[in-house]
Amino acid sequence: MSSMRHLLAFALIACATAGVAFSQTRPATKTPDALVADLYQAQKTKRGPFFQRRSRALVDKYFVKSLADLIWKDAHGPKGEVGVIDGDPLYDAQDMEIKNFAIGKSTNEGTKSKVPVTFDNFGEKKTVTFLLAKGTAGWRIEDIDYGGGRTLRSEFKETR
Repeated sequence: MSSMRHLLAFALIACATAGVAFSQTRPATKTPDALVADLYQAQKTKRGPFFQRRSRALVDKYFVKSLADLIWKDAHGPKGEVGVIDGDPLYDAQDMEIKNFAIGKSTNEGTKSKVPVTFDNFGEKKTVTFLLAKGTAGWRIEDIDYGGGRTLRSEFKETR
C-alpha cells in the first residue's frame, strides 16, 4: 500500500511539474498592438525577422504564413544581393531619423485588426498601418500599409 501511495505521489508531482513547464514555454498571447510593439523592439535591437537567414521561426512569430514565405524567400536570395526589401519595412525608408514615434491602439473587427504607427522621419510625418489576422497561433501581421496604395505585399508583386 505504501509503494502505491509513493507511486501516486510521484505521478502527481510529475504531472504538476510538466504543467508548470508547459505553461512557461507556451508563447504568451499578445494583443495586436503588443505584437507590433514587440516587432519594433526586436528590429531596434537587431534581432528582427527581416534580413536574417537563420530562423524561420522568427519570421513566423510575427507574420502570417503567406507573408512570412515572401519575407523568408527574399532574405534567402543571392548572397550579397539586395532583395525586394531594400530598406526598413517598419519605417518604409532606407535612411531614418525617427522622432515622435507612437504605436496607436488597435481597432479590431472579429479576427482582423489594424494597428497604426505614427512617427516623423527627417521632419516628414508618416503613418504606417499594420493589418493583422488572428489564427490558431494568435495575432499575426498580414500586411503593412504604407499609404497611397502601397503595401509590403505589393512590393513583392511588383518584382515578378
